[in-house]
Amino acid sequence: MSDTHHTENSAPMARQLGPINWMGLATLYKKEVKRFMRVAPQTLLAPIISNLLYMTVFVLAFSALRPDPEAFMAFLAPGLVMLGILNNAAANSSSSIMTGKMMGSITDVLMPPLSHTELALGWIGGAATRGVLVAIVTGLALSIFTPLIPMHFWAVLYFGLSAALMMAMIGVLSGIWAEKFDQLAVVNQFIILPLSFLSGTFYRIDVLPPIFQTLIQGNPLFYLIDGFRYGFTGQTDANLLFGVVFIAVLNIGLFMAVWLVLRAGWRIKS
Repeated sequence: MSDTHHTENSAPMARQLGPINWMGLATLYKKEVKRFMRVAPQTLLAPIISNLLYMTVFVLAFSALRPDPEAFMAFLAPGLVMLGILNNAAANSSSSIMTGKMMGSITDVLMPPLSHTELALGWIGGAATRGVLVAIVTGLALSIFTPLIPMHFWAVLYFGLSAALMMAMIGVLSGIWAEKFDQLAVVNQFIILPLSFLSGTFYRIDVLPPIFQTLIQGNPLFYLIDGFRYGFTGQTDANLLFGVVFIAVLNIGLFMAVWLVLRAGWRIKS
């Protein structure tokens, strides 16, 4: 009787998850990856086709006007690969969160015992994975035009991963901020897209007027593209060390912003 009485009146023990809920984090990450893999023709194949069209148009339109068409293609290809990372990493996390909010399924993610850090890492990791996969398949496709062989592998890895993480975090913040899909389109069309195209993706900045050369150096995407291109060509338009430090500081700041927003539960718990 005493054992029975003790069992009936004992409070249920809390599950001991340790400092990190690895199972929950892995589950959220797999959910994010499976989400975009289910529609791979849209999330992976479409960026390849877009970048192949960009390359084809630029090669047909401008390569004949340049003294060294092969050098022009070698310059252009890394920028297109980076463009795929930037667009797709941001799109993945923002659409995932926005869809969850609109359908009410965000509760299924918020209810499990996941900390703010684990939620951030799950969403960011899934989006960054999509960006990296798009970069790999785009690079393979663009090899039809020019070989993409890293000269400085550390730069390709650092700036490629940094770009995927940065845009994944921007996607998380925009997905939490937006209350409808139209607002996400505003972020993409008026912030991400202009910064991407005005970052030296298709041209060297020395062709710009001096005032625009100065302005473009305040664009973080310029340092991502310039550093990533340096990894393949060995040439850079900016101070490489400054770019490394600037991007690291910016990504740390973005992660802190994501963590604070998730901790406050702004627009996802209220």
